[in-house]
Amino acid sequence: MEYSQNRKSDIGLIGLAVMGENLVLNMESKGYRVSVYNRTSSVTHNFLKSRAAGKSIVGYDTLPEFIASLDSPRRVMLMVRAGKAVDDIIEQLIPLLDSGDIIIDGGNSNHSDTSRRVKYAESKSLLYVGTGVSGGEEGALRGPSIMPGGSPAAWPHISGIFRNIAAKAEDGSPCCEWTGEGGAGHFVKMVHNGIEYGDMQLIAEAYSVMKDMSGYDNPTMANLFEKWNGGKLQSYLIEITYKILKHKERDGEYLIDKILDAAGQKGTGKLSVFNAMELGLPLNLISTAVFERSLSSLKDLRVEASKMYSRVAGEFEPATQQEIHDSLYASKLVSYAQGFDLLSKASSEFGWNLNLAAIAKIWRNGCIIRSGFLNKIADAYTRNPKLKNLLLDDYFRAELSETVLSWRSLTAKAALAGLSLPAFSSALNYFYSLTSANSPANMIQAQRDFFGAHTFERVDRERGEFFHENWTGEGGDTSSGVYNV
Repeated sequence: MEYSQNRKSDIGLIGLAVMGENLVLNMESKGYRVSVYNRTSSVTHNFLKSRAAGKSIVGYDTLPEFIASLDSPRRVMLMVRAGKAVDDIIEQLIPLLDSGDIIIDGGNSNHSDTSRRVKYAESKSLLYVGTGVSGGEEGALRGPSIMPGGSPAAWPHISGIFRNIAAKAEDGSPCCEWTGEGGAGHFVKMVHNGIEYGDMQLIAEAYSVMKDMSGYDNPTMANLFEKWNGGKLQSYLIEITYKILKHKERDGEYLIDKILDAAGQKGTGKLSVFNAMELGLPLNLISTAVFERSLSSLKDLRVEASKMYSRVAGEFEPATQQEIHDSLYASKLVSYAQGFDLLSKASSEFGWNLNLAAIAKIWRNGCIIRSGFLNKIADAYTRNPKLKNLLLDDYFRAELSETVLSWRSLTAKAALAGLSLPAFSSALNYFYSLTSANSPANMIQAQRDFFGAHTFERVDRERGEFFHENWTGEGGDTSSGVYNV
């Protein structure tokens, strides 16, 4: 069933859930004619009769009609659940598409699935794009951050639409840029979400310090976060935090105080951790944030345990506002440093040649982790595209040098107060481990060689030369092969 006059559409979108609907409205508002299809036809009909009424949006009940409505090369964007649903719809589309047509997956697919689908689509003479889309419902409607990757030949055919509907940074540039081949776009979005997990956990811990250690009420906390949003901590997540703290229900009570402390997750944070482990990179803070969500969901167990272990606080001084600010700021920098480190390693491992400065610019607006200091991150990678770690940049080295004493003081006070700050502590420990010339890992290597003949390097010899010691006097000279996972 068609709901408008005959004319080819610029792009088609499949999947009219929240993100799909709002992306369609965004595209139409920029002058594009959009065809839509949803597996459940009633969803399409309801959309056309409500939010899409009177707009240059046409809907179809069957895929053949939908595909036939598109201008060539056909651009078909999928906004469906990651996993099998994507593969299923691809199989339905292939017989209907012509050589050079483009399939775009805008969901949160695993980058390895996207790499596989790119090769498969190209074997059918089609082009395939896996694109991250961040910004939630509002971003999809008003301008998201868009991170496309996949078949390079597709970019000239989709760049105009994507850059037009994307959010714009303060300098007017669109928050959208081609990331690379294969699953690069979805990997970048996955890392974005990993940083998002870290950011949210850190803000929650700052809230905990204010409330449980310093005794601030909701208005005081809201005002403080609002003040901080005008400085170095300026970000979307800080902005919504102070708005949440101000929000009251009709009875005049603060809603935040009535929300159960059990956080959900949809899996992209976990994927970041899995991929960091596969690539052998420390993602301490983001991993902690993921595990803390899992622990928060064990509400009944935590209540039971709290009754068995009384929390006896030692003598401590309440945290100062400066200590909370500096700890939050420094820890957020670590979260971004770990995320960009993961991007750098993946770029090398998969041959993507990711432009880290461009990625930082993509995230300046529209996305959930948009922050004031992303311009500084872009500057750091512009100065040195081969920067080994963000924290080694001169600007960020100076920033951390100014905040480390407050950071250390806060975590110490929290420990004495019996307050859990796992993400703050993880970030601080990562910083100290990263900046320690010597670590106790020599003991680990000695233990590995003692029980498994795994060998070790020596400080008095060149790197890359490995040794085995007969620790007990009873073993032989045979050693295990040298390798790292």
